[in-house]
Amino acid sequence: MVTPDEGPIFLLKKLGGLLLVMFGGGLTAAGMNLPSTGLTALGILLLIAGLFLLILKIIRRNERIN
Repeated sequence: MVTPDEGPIFLLKKLGGLLLVMFGGGLTAAGMNLPSTGLTALGILLLIAGLFLLILKIIRRNERIN
């Protein structure tokens, strides 16, 4: 169970992960439209970072249930 003092941290991680995924997807799409390898690479890195934060949040939540 999540204690009240951990709630805001989980919310920030979730929102941060979602924002990173959204910006990463946008940058990746823009980098693919414009022939920009750097922009595409940055978008992919942001996507990976966002997914990593979301996966960590889900794993931590499931550990508390079990």
